[in-house]
Amino acid sequence: MEKQLTISRIAAVGDIHVRENDQGKWHSYFKTVSEKADVLLLCGDLTDTGHMNEAEVLAEELKSCSIPVVGVLGNHDYERDHQKAIKKLLEKQGVHMLDGEFVVIGGIGFAGVKGFGGGFDKHMLSMFGENAMKAFVQEAVDDALRLDRALAHLDTEYADMKKIVLTHYAPIKATVIGEPEEIFPFLGSSRLAEPINRRQVLAAFHGHAHVGTLEGVTSAGVKVFNVAKPILTKAGYENPFYLFDVKKETVKSVGASVAGAGA
Repeated sequence: MEKQLTISRIAAVGDIHVRENDQGKWHSYFKTVSEKADVLLLCGDLTDTGHMNEAEVLAEELKSCSIPVVGVLGNHDYERDHQKAIKKLLEKQGVHMLDGEFVVIGGIGFAGVKGFGGGFDKHMLSMFGENAMKAFVQEAVDDALRLDRALAHLDTEYADMKKIVLTHYAPIKATVIGEPEEIFPFLGSSRLAEPINRRQVLAAFHGHAHVGTLEGVTSAGVKVFNVAKPILTKAGYENPFYLFDVKKETVKSVGASVAGAGA
């Protein structure tokens, strides 16, 4: 059910990598976010090594956050195979953890998925060769399809509603530039950009690429922000979270035939 709240400012950050000894470290951070924004997006790598103790610290620190929180998990959160327990714990704290689902808050639809690698544009890996390679590519395809289904449900149930996407892996190449080109296939996939373009998303947020680029656009002109905390810190954000003003943005109108390649 939609909360009785109007969203105008979205705070977003990824790769906070909370550790076991971080008790008290994030209290003022989440309090400041709550004063500046109407909703907070957490774009994966919420824990440092996927340990439940780290997730418990994060859940406790999030008590300082007085605005709605929407999140996705990242690859670090999968490290110990405790991702389901981490997701459940954060949901118990009130975080809307998305894994191919959506949530509507204050008139905005948020759809999220972790995403996966596979490369970008004409250099995307193809589903050919060994079974291991096919499985790698299939993971990216599956997550893109799950994101598309979430956005499709939003279109069906809430026609003309503004839509925001959050992932951990990048949907376009532009926001991972700065990283070694050799690891681009492990930082994201253009397959995630296809539903972002076709479903006329307002903006997309991700993390994962710590030395990538803050902002880029998809081939359809949808703004994409790499809000990995190290990037925001390097860019001079005193409190490293990106603040997005919904009221200043307009949805780009695209045809159904857009192929979805990233910038």
